[in-house]
Amino acid sequence: MINFRLIKMAQDSLRYVLFAVLWQWLGLLAQIGFAVYVSTIIAGVYQHDITNKGLILSLFIAVVCIILRLVFDRLYVMASFKASVDIKRIMRNKIYNKLLALGSSYRSYTSSASITQMMGEGVEQLEVYFGKYLSQFAYAIIAPITLFIFLSGKNHKVAMGLLITVPLIPVVIMIVMVVAKRVLDKYFKIYYKLGDTFLEKLSGMTTLKIYQADGFAAKEMENESEQFRNVTMKVLSMQLNSTLVMDIIAYGGTAIGFILTISQMTAGRMTLVDAIMFLILSAEFFLPMRLLGSYFHIGMNGMKAADKMFDFLDLGEPRQGVTVLQKGPMSINFTNVSYSYDHNNPTVSELYFNVPAGKILAIVGMSGSGKSTIAKLIGMQVKGYNGSIKINGTELSLISEESLLEMVTTVSLDSYIFPGTVRDNLLLAGDKLEDKKLISALTIVNLWEEFKDIGGLDLVINEGGSNLSGGQRQRLAFARALLKNSPIYIFDEATSNIDMESEAIMMAVIKKLSKDKGKTIILISHRLANVVDCNDIILLADGKIIEHGTHRELLPRNHGYAKLFKAQRALEEYKGVSR
Repeated sequence: MINFRLIKMAQDSLRYVLFAVLWQWLGLLAQIGFAVYVSTIIAGVYQHDITNKGLILSLFIAVVCIILRLVFDRLYVMASFKASVDIKRIMRNKIYNKLLALGSSYRSYTSSASITQMMGEGVEQLEVYFGKYLSQFAYAIIAPITLFIFLSGKNHKVAMGLLITVPLIPVVIMIVMVVAKRVLDKYFKIYYKLGDTFLEKLSGMTTLKIYQADGFAAKEMENESEQFRNVTMKVLSMQLNSTLVMDIIAYGGTAIGFILTISQMTAGRMTLVDAIMFLILSAEFFLPMRLLGSYFHIGMNGMKAADKMFDFLDLGEPRQGVTVLQKGPMSINFTNVSYSYDHNNPTVSELYFNVPAGKILAIVGMSGSGKSTIAKLIGMQVKGYNGSIKINGTELSLISEESLLEMVTTVSLDSYIFPGTVRDNLLLAGDKLEDKKLISALTIVNLWEEFKDIGGLDLVINEGGSNLSGGQRQRLAFARALLKNSPIYIFDEATSNIDMESEAIMMAVIKKLSKDKGKTIILISHRLANVVDCNDIILLADGKIIEHGTHRELLPRNHGYAKLFKAQRALEEYKGVSR
């Protein structure tokens, strides 16, 4: 019922929880004062033994007690709000810092959908738990004890009868918790799975439409939604039934208090003033615990959400490097490198190659041969390789990820274009870049002529660049990369989806980056005509290097590279696209 780790994590906001308990308790004291003076007024009027002065004074104090109760209730709401806001801020910061610690390879540990759900609704579930449930838990214990201490002086038997009945509600809560844990485990499992499926299908909606598979995807979503509906109904049914039982106990306990009070008064063991006071305050014994029961169901959701977050926060973090690279020409060396995504079947293995500073290495091969995995290893998008990868003689695992990301720029087929303007996207490469440099980069990739008359740098771009063509998105990502001016560039199918003229321009720029500016280039391309002039070429198959050399060295061998090159050239000549 209490998550001590969560409380320890949010010690700063715990004071707001304590304030919430204090304001509730003071509100209870105000309620007791109200009951005392209202009882005095009613009994006095009924028995004709209260003076006008006494009546006015009692009415005034009763009104003051009501006002104080309202003030304390308001202060309680404010304290609860601050507690809930604080825990949400703390938890989101924890998740964000964990993502930073995991680095760019965080998707190896969890899905983006799970992160989105945790940062969104998952954190929101903590609002009621920390803002109301915790303070109500403490108050539900304090309130009956406070009332018992006060009322036992009036009539111990009735006060004890009320106090003994109160623990029946926590017993119900404990029984419900045993059942709820199992149901909520299933609920959150289905909930997160549904979220993953939804985001996956939404991201691939265009592809699903193209292959007319959207009907199948809709059926899958329908089945998972039905599972979620069923488990949600079980949760709601459990909550409704437990609420009904707690209501019966609360109202039944109050009724018992009424019966005991009336019997004690008729037996002459209680005055009319005390009897009225007991009748007014009997419900106050049960209301705090009853309200705790209401918060309990939402609190359980919060605890399950917190467990999910702690599972993420407890993920082992890769060892972080601390070495900072110095800007300048950089070399890359792979020695007996292997890597596996599932820790069983190696995606790449026995990789040996060297890329001198300022040179271009082309990596070619069929789809699934491991080309992009090499790019991800260099960019630290995946970690845990075997062997040795060195940048300028420093082992990759020892290099600070922040430093590496500053030195390496990757342009891939799926480079993301952010919503905003063209300028906003380009300024990611450096927020102090002048418009002149931005326009120059767009001109280099043959984009400025297309943009200048429709908004130029202020052209508004939709999310993912959906209002741009595939080629425009690719060239914009290329221009952004040029502005970063890093020592190492990785172009992973960066010239795909663009017209021949723009492709020729971009390939010329890539070669110029190496030859004139001393940039080290990793060029991954399915089109072998683009790699002819590279300083070195490696051909991958099943994650291993099967050929290595320059175009002039590899072509006469008439092995895998030569056959692939000749087949592509024949196909392009047949289509009339050969240069």
